[in-house]
Amino acid sequence: MGNEMPEISRLTNDDLHLFNEGSHFHLYDKLGSHPMERDGEQGVYFAVWAPNAECVYLMGDFNHWSKSECLLSPKGESGIWEVFVPGIKSGVCYKYHIRSKWNHFEVDKADPFANRYEIPPKTGSVVHASEYEWNDSEWMENRDSKFDHKAPVSVYEVHLGSWKRDPSDPERHLSFRELAPMLVDYVKETGFTHVEFLPVMEHPFYPSWGYQLTGFFAPSSRYGSPDDFAYLVDLLHQNDIGVILDWVPSHFPNDEHGLAYFDGTHLFEHSDPKQGYHPDWKSHIFNYGRHEVKSFLISSAFYWLDQFHVDGLRVDAVASMLYLDYSRSEGEWIPNEHGGNENLEAISFLKRLNEEVYKHFPGVQMIAEESTAWPMVSRPLYLGGLGFGYKWDMGWMHDSLSYVSRDTIYRKFHHHQLTFRGLYAFSENYMLPLSHDEVVHGKGSLVEKMPGDNWQKFANLRLLFANMFAQPAKKLIFMGGEIAQWREWNHDASLDWHLLDHELHRGMKQWVRDLNHTYRREKALHVGDCHSDGFMWVDCDNADESIISWERIDPETGETIVAIFNYTPIVRETYRVGVKQSGYWKEILNSDAPAYGGGGIGNLGGSHTDEFGWHWRPHCLTIALPPLAAVFFKFEGDKEP
Repeated sequence: MGNEMPEISRLTNDDLHLFNEGSHFHLYDKLGSHPMERDGEQGVYFAVWAPNAECVYLMGDFNHWSKSECLLSPKGESGIWEVFVPGIKSGVCYKYHIRSKWNHFEVDKADPFANRYEIPPKTGSVVHASEYEWNDSEWMENRDSKFDHKAPVSVYEVHLGSWKRDPSDPERHLSFRELAPMLVDYVKETGFTHVEFLPVMEHPFYPSWGYQLTGFFAPSSRYGSPDDFAYLVDLLHQNDIGVILDWVPSHFPNDEHGLAYFDGTHLFEHSDPKQGYHPDWKSHIFNYGRHEVKSFLISSAFYWLDQFHVDGLRVDAVASMLYLDYSRSEGEWIPNEHGGNENLEAISFLKRLNEEVYKHFPGVQMIAEESTAWPMVSRPLYLGGLGFGYKWDMGWMHDSLSYVSRDTIYRKFHHHQLTFRGLYAFSENYMLPLSHDEVVHGKGSLVEKMPGDNWQKFANLRLLFANMFAQPAKKLIFMGGEIAQWREWNHDASLDWHLLDHELHRGMKQWVRDLNHTYRREKALHVGDCHSDGFMWVDCDNADESIISWERIDPETGETIVAIFNYTPIVRETYRVGVKQSGYWKEILNSDAPAYGGGGIGNLGGSHTDEFGWHWRPHCLTIALPPLAAVFFKFEGDKEP
């Protein structure tokens, strides 16, 4: 088409050039379906990339799903097909019928750039033009300081379909708009700074939790319209809560209506299964070396940041992108041009992705779920890093869960699992995840992993959370952990909110709330999260008693908080801990307090120093250290005993 009918096209020559060179990052404004006016007539413009198609037809409820009535025209040699259909508008359902040049292959495909789909199991695309008016300008103007490395960042990870369901009909998902006020109130109450949603993008198979997605530009219609999702984000922002989305550029499913074998060729994916098929998830791997695929994926990232004001993207399964031999045996993968196992094209893509996101969206963060020792994941490109802002610390998660799930009598033989993180804690900008992956597939819930009787299980879980909040790093807890849900997470059911009728579960929620509020209030606990000046061991060698302690320090003011952890059920009546400053130290947190379900052993609000040295420090505190508990002390200077 192009020269023959330029008046219908949204695509300029510059658009085509940028798309074909992998540098067009606003394709959602150009491809897909867009209501518009042509020659005074309202209608919808459609454009789709299918370079190996012999012909492309538009079919939908406006033409009785005819596969031969509405023919699209090629846009020059770009591989893009387009058409303007007068007289239709938002709400129309459609697909593309594609006849390939190869083997007369024919298939019906959803629109890869659709921003709305039918409710699954239906798979049609839906024309949608947003009418949402945002009210989060104050948040957007000031969000730069909400997510940087010195800010308190505590993330509540949520699966929208199973956080809460309709009490009168447990089979029914609540909508974005129904969930919005309930989620806002809960997050404000519990003190988290951000919400992270498991993928909200459209996905055909609900039990994939959104990680096998087909709609890279569309919120799932299971929960409402795109404008309904905008309302959810907007309301969170209006209440000073940030929004992170899980985003999956690592693979996609092989559903016929999706991206796989899109125009009769391996368009989005590698053709060789040694490069283009993922054995773990039985899905396709993007061809990161193809320029148009890079434009597609980075445009998807931009779409959520731009159109929905999202504050960060957590990039799923980064390790599977970095390594050509990820989950593959010898002979099942193809080395790179240098003979190595590094996926050079994926590395280049990730660097470009992060570079462009940080350039165009100040104040957002890119977070890598990266499970290996790949260096400098969260270091800038100019230093040779991948350019992410944060990286999940999977090592801390595995070590901590392994340690705390052991019977207390054996913990002294595994003390290194508490201390090993000190060797690498500042090699990246870390986020500590207790995520959904740890409470599914037979792994048990967090509280169920803990040893001992019920009292000990809850005390151990309080210890785990205390360890997380005292560590130098940002925090993430998956929904249900904060109320000590007994059963594993089930995506087909609501959380067990009735547990809050019981004292121990209410106490756990209160403990997480107080940890969050203390973490946010005390600069010593967050300003140095990503800097070695914010942390110093007090005693990391007391394996025999399974006790460990450290300082958190505000590098800007020197303000100090000392955290002491007792991983045995033995009360230490006169435990000494070394401190640098002489005077009164206030006990600001004690996980054994009765309000949290503990036994109430404490220090009457604080302790004065003894004037002799301990732990290589000039002064010490002599404190009562409760069993299976953590206590935090903050220096407050002179105060009468």
